[in-house]
Amino acid sequence: MFTSRPTVRRRVLAAAGTAAALALALAACGSSNDGGSSMPGMDHGSKPSASSSAKASPSMGDMPGMDHMVAGNGLSDSKDGYRLTSEDATLTAGKQAAYRFAVTGPNGKPVTDFAVDQTKRMHFYAIRSDLTGFQHIHPTMAADGTWTADLDALTVGSWRLFASFTPDSGAGKGNGFVLSRTVTVPGTETTTPLPAAAEVDGYTVAVKGEPMAGMAHPMTVTVAKGGKPVTDLQPYLDTYAHLTAFHEGDTAFAHLHPTTKANGDHGGPELSFNAELPTAGNWRLFLQFQTGGKLHTAALTLKVG
Repeated sequence: MFTSRPTVRRRVLAAAGTAAALALALAACGSSNDGGSSMPGMDHGSKPSASSSAKASPSMGDMPGMDHMVAGNGLSDSKDGYRLTSEDATLTAGKQAAYRFAVTGPNGKPVTDFAVDQTKRMHFYAIRSDLTGFQHIHPTMAADGTWTADLDALTVGSWRLFASFTPDSGAGKGNGFVLSRTVTVPGTETTTPLPAAAEVDGYTVAVKGEPMAGMAHPMTVTVAKGGKPVTDLQPYLDTYAHLTAFHEGDTAFAHLHPTTKANGDHGGPELSFNAELPTAGNWRLFLQFQTGGKLHTAALTLKVG
């Protein structure tokens, strides 16, 4: 469900020494071992893939924790001959669902050869149109190239489903793609305004940096609990935190790439990311990090100028 991601251009930011700090309290919107939701409209998951035990491919980026860079916003189901296909257009509200899909290549046949990217061959995301629901899943693939993403129960409304992957052969080998499709969950929909950041489970996240639309910019995230810096973050997807962003209004996708190298179960309190958000406006950030064997998902609204 995403667009091809050739290497993203880096723009040099000139205003040295003027980086303003934006500290927004945000809390883990829940913690879970299997991705269950702990908050209405907020789902998050890390379901294991049968193929996830492979080691990272040598073609991965050369920065610690950096996966292939993605260009574009992921709002198309096709790019450079690659297409995200699925027969599922509607899903039932309030029930777990197995969403099945495939990626076809320029030859029209299902792709079955994918590179490992941040320990997985496929990253799959579900986001509700008002950005109040979120799931991050690692689906499993059958021999014929059919993927199955086991979604937790969805609330009524329109959802966009993203697939992030890198072909390991063929015309697109080594290029990152983010393709997406929409599904409808029938029923009476209520739109929820983006909630303010709130402390949950005692975790508070502060974001320092002032991203500008379309410009690469370093960003630092700090994690605290009970007012004390957190230093026991455990590796998750080969880094100490996974940060995904969606744009308010069109659900455009962005992955903020981690640059902090994971080394043992003592990450934090500061984590570095390379932020490049292409469009001005509100972005909903979902930070996933692990402590004590539990995965936490924290949500934050960040305004980009």
